[in-house]
Amino acid sequence: MSTPMYNIQVTTGDIFCAGTFNSVYIRLIGTDGVTEQMKINLNGGLSRDSVMDLKLAVHSRLGSLELVEFEAESFLGIVDDEWFCCKVVVTTPEADVLLFPCNCWVSSQEMKVIREATEFVRQHWQDDEFFGYQFLNSPNPMMIEQCSELPKKFPVTDDMVRSYLPGGSSLKKEMENGNIFLCDYKDLNSVVEKGNVIHDRQQYLAAPLCLLYKTSDKKLLPIAIQLKQEPGEENPIFLPLDNQDWLLAKIFVRNAEFNVHELNYHLLRTHMLAEVFFMATVRQLPSAHPLYKLLVFHFRYTLQVNIMARDQLMSEETFFSEHTGIGLTGSRMFLRKALATLTYGSLCLPENIKARGLEEMPNYYYRDDGLKLWNIIHEYVEGVLGYYYTSDDNIQRDTELQLWIKDIFEKAFLERESSGVPQSFTSLEELIKFATMIIFTASVQHAAVNNGQFDFGGWMPNYPSSLRRPPPSGKGQAKESDVLETLPDIGTTVNTMTALYVLSQKSSDHYSLGNCPEQLFVERRPLELSDDFRRKLKVLSYDIKARNVGLPLPYPYLDPENIENSVAI
Repeated sequence: MSTPMYNIQVTTGDIFCAGTFNSVYIRLIGTDGVTEQMKINLNGGLSRDSVMDLKLAVHSRLGSLELVEFEAESFLGIVDDEWFCCKVVVTTPEADVLLFPCNCWVSSQEMKVIREATEFVRQHWQDDEFFGYQFLNSPNPMMIEQCSELPKKFPVTDDMVRSYLPGGSSLKKEMENGNIFLCDYKDLNSVVEKGNVIHDRQQYLAAPLCLLYKTSDKKLLPIAIQLKQEPGEENPIFLPLDNQDWLLAKIFVRNAEFNVHELNYHLLRTHMLAEVFFMATVRQLPSAHPLYKLLVFHFRYTLQVNIMARDQLMSEETFFSEHTGIGLTGSRMFLRKALATLTYGSLCLPENIKARGLEEMPNYYYRDDGLKLWNIIHEYVEGVLGYYYTSDDNIQRDTELQLWIKDIFEKAFLERESSGVPQSFTSLEELIKFATMIIFTASVQHAAVNNGQFDFGGWMPNYPSSLRRPPPSGKGQAKESDVLETLPDIGTTVNTMTALYVLSQKSSDHYSLGNCPEQLFVERRPLELSDDFRRKLKVLSYDIKARNVGLPLPYPYLDPENIENSVAI
């Protein structure tokens, strides 16, 4: 029998001083065994932006490969020359290719253990803890809200959830303590009866309500799910002890997540809004206008991408019409509903977080990274626009600027005063906030809702685009075979995975936030502000990488290096 062989590819990062003269050792850890340590750099140092190819023979199989361990020895036993590892790719004897994203510094002071990137969702998709985590840090971190009073349409009682709350507590007490949260997919209610037909088979939708509880050990757990908006005998409230019924209920919530995320928070609130912002900018602002210069790179490739989306995803006989339960007709109906309720405040992250009562939610990395990015962008915008506009009077008298915001109010928000979008600008402060929102939406927010789609949706049961059976109308009848029969067919699964994979990739001409292919500003002060902007983003990038090393499931999506300047994919 031949000796099992693992091919290991180690990539050193392309950042300043990423290389090392330290001796670096690697070890592979699987479910059935571990390898001996192997020195990576036998012939000297590891240079910046380099790839090292290694072969490691083992005497027995390791089982499922889960971890890569790094250890280093200081150079000549004197100088600790830190090494920045970008990633490790391992090809197993069975020809499986596994990715271990590192993106961290390795020193002689501590051992680094890196988790495999594609195993976590498959292993944990049925766990309530992971189900709750996804409301905070999956591609849709926008639905969850703190619940201070249960809706009458969701009659959860203390008796139903008593075993999931601390002894002697109640729903009322836990709501008063800020520990109860709600996700209400009510906007889907208008389309639940209009499920698509795929391969001559009817598909089904739900408009669920999901109640969650924040535990004392900082976990967010689902404790009750109702799959239809109106309570009744054929619309039971499912609980965690309901076995296969509970799993089915969670699957219907995840399908609702697919619809709401892809159509509202991804397509409408980033792609479509960025297009309207861009069109208003090129229609109303001359290229010499400071706001034009500030914004234009944040619209790079957006029109091309949106044209492709309309042609390949949102037209007849394409993805949404052929491979989703909501279908093309339902998608258009839902988008009209979503647009009618879109508000300015929901696009401004500090206001959005406060409105949803999530300022103190633990382990909410989208909020933590997003607010830091909002503040960095705001400070940059404030500096640039404050350089050109020295008073509020300058703002009021800029007719091009006033036509620009009027155009956006009319075309993006359909002249809805309830949206809260300004119809004109009276102060510099108003303009700074609005320009910050535009840059944040086109770059940071799009990265948050786009970049992790395949990570969470590549394992289909966690993010099904369609369901083949109606929501359960009773308890105690569902079996494992019913769960399998509810999930989408192979063709739908493959096409959805392909779409999510393509959408999650970096643009082929990627420019990360703060980096532009051309220089439009020529004055000294704006150029200094741009340099400071990039410096602060670089510091934040290091901080996020360091934070992620200690997480069982890293959150890399708002690392500035991973944020495209514009909606470009």
